[in-house]
Amino acid sequence: MTGFARAAGSHGAYSWTWELKSVNSRGLDLRCRLQGGLDGLEVGVRAAAARRFHRGSISLNLSLLRTDAEASVRVNQDVLAKILAAASQLGDDVQAAPPTIDGLLALRGVIETVEPAESDEQRQELEAAIQASLEEALDRLTEGRQVEGGRLSEIVGDQLDAIARLTGRARDCAEAQPEALKQRLRQQVADLLEASAGLSEERLMQEAALLATKADVREEVDRLTSHITAAGDLLSDDGAIGRRLDFLAQEFNREANTLCSKSQDVELTGIGIELKTVIDQFREQSQNIE
Repeated sequence: MTGFARAAGSHGAYSWTWELKSVNSRGLDLRCRLQGGLDGLEVGVRAAAARRFHRGSISLNLSLLRTDAEASVRVNQDVLAKILAAASQLGDDVQAAPPTIDGLLALRGVIETVEPAESDEQRQELEAAIQASLEEALDRLTEGRQVEGGRLSEIVGDQLDAIARLTGRARDCAEAQPEALKQRLRQQVADLLEASAGLSEERLMQEAALLATKADVREEVDRLTSHITAAGDLLSDDGAIGRRLDFLAQEFNREANTLCSKSQDVELTGIGIELKTVIDQFREQSQNIE
């Protein structure tokens, strides 16, 4: 499911912002981008997100800024000594004015910027505050995904109702055709007798039973009804149901395919085709559900 969340925080000399983005994905794909040398937090960040979500491509971005701490400067004595030694050597061969202080300080590497030192305890406190702020962002992302999940649930529920209506029509159609099926079987048996006069009565009975079994879709309709009930129960579940809905969508499709292949009736075949269309829509939406 899609979603976006932001959370900001500060601690000591630092301020930061979390930005979380989620898009649809059949599995869970976590992408972390942590600024400020905080790569060590990635394991904990991934674990926190994995506890909340089971599906989605989720980006977790942290921007870190040092706010009120002033950096100091220092002279790199090693670099300065090497520059003065080189100038002294050149002075033997080249007549030039001696180096000035401002000229030396302008040379690259002579002046260094030094960030204020941090203790291990200060760093741990900062990381703990950032991790707590992440939980706030994850809460907001969860809320956003739940809102979309409610909309998806309504769509999938409507599709499930459509599958139930079509399954009911398939059942009515199958139950309304016994006489037509008997007539068709009589004709098929007669055709067998005409084609193979030497067929035994036992063989004819076997062929008739085979034809009757092939045309009977009640088992498929019963399984569709059972899967509809299971899907309805899942939609009322507060947990992660996406993968289980995926499985039921496959089972729906399997039964609809078998129904179409068994059908001996134009109306029933049409119902089967409509079923397959709605089931395909159901499958696509279920892949977006947590």
